Amino acid sequence: MNCTGVTFMSFKIVRNDITKMNTQAIVNTASARPAVGAGCDHAVYMAAGYEELLDYRKKKIGFVREGDAFITPGFHLQAQYIIHAVSPLYRDGRQGEEEMLRSCYRKSLAIAAENGIKSIAFPLISTGSFGYPREEGMRIAVDEIKASLSTHEMQVYLVVFDSGATRLGERIYPDLEAYIDQNYVREKGREEYCGVFPAMPAAPDKSAVSGKSAAPYKPTAPHKPAAPRMPAPNRAMPQALPAVPPKRRFPGPGKKEKYEDALETLEGELAVRMKHMSDTFPQYLMYLIERKGMESTEVYKRAVIDRKVFSKIRNNPDYHPKKITALCLCVGARLSLDESKDLLSRAGYALSPCDKTDIIFSYFIEHEIYDMIELDIQLEEHGLPCLIS
Repeated sequence: MNCTGVTFMSFKIVRNDITKMNTQAIVNTASARPAVGAGCDHAVYMAAGYEELLDYRKKKIGFVREGDAFITPGFHLQAQYIIHAVSPLYRDGRQGEEEMLRSCYRKSLAIAAENGIKSIAFPLISTGSFGYPREEGMRIAVDEIKASLSTHEMQVYLVVFDSGATRLGERIYPDLEAYIDQNYVREKGREEYCGVFPAMPAAPDKSAVSGKSAAPYKPTAPHKPAAPRMPAPNRAMPQALPAVPPKRRFPGPGKKEKYEDALETLEGELAVRMKHMSDTFPQYLMYLIERKGMESTEVYKRAVIDRKVFSKIRNNPDYHPKKITALCLCVGARLSLDESKDLLSRAGYALSPCDKTDIIFSYFIEHEIYDMIELDIQLEEHGLPCLIS
């Protein structure tokens, strides 16, 4: 799969157990000292051969500082090699964690190139037990992998879930398929049949199966049930009762106050909408971010959008983003479906029920699943262009 237009680059995000990846090398999130850590490190040691790999690490590698990487045999893995990236522990983001994390990717890819490795699988380094924020970790991984593959020919996989993780996809697949069918198939049917679905084929003639000639079909008039017989009126009784006036309802205690409060809230919301009626896409986006009490940094990181692109959007009221960028920002800002539709309309876009990418985005937003990694995997698994890779 080529998602960047660089002919010799191949980068794919997959959901798998990294120890089962059939690549020439896998990357492990290693500890600085020769000991087995939690998470990915423990899983790799168990799959490769715990004692053999640990003995090799103690005798031939020893201590390695954070941000560095080293290579070992794969032992009992399908992969021929294991490249161990000594992952930084996330403290507060101001202790050089980002540079060390970037170094893990750079040095791992450099070691792979030096050893003639043509296919390699990475975990999302440091985002598990090492505590690195997941969205930021993803952005760094994508940056460094793309930068390296601009000069090296290699197949790179980023494995974002292991077999022991709770897979969000397993929970949403059935609903997502039904959601796509409901929105996409029906709209396509309307397109192809000019708003009318084709009639279902008639049931086969049973007499034709038995060899008997079928009598010509004659439509029969629909059966009308006989009208019920009403009893003769009793002349001693009046034919109509006098109308009873309806009871007058008075608001209960507190209802008037609640009504007035609700009316005041509606008037306030309407005033806000009127105030932002002419906002451009950047202006309305920044208003929504501020209203939700978010920081711009967390929005573009969650959206996995480059900081420079977001800066252009924020600083230029007339900036017109690509539709896919606008969709990602709806996820990054944790917008509701109505808010997303409103924001997209400011850039001249709409969520189409005939576009599978739009339908998948709609599903995630409607169900408040603001996870770009999972969304990217779903697009990939439905044969649609990836966003991150």
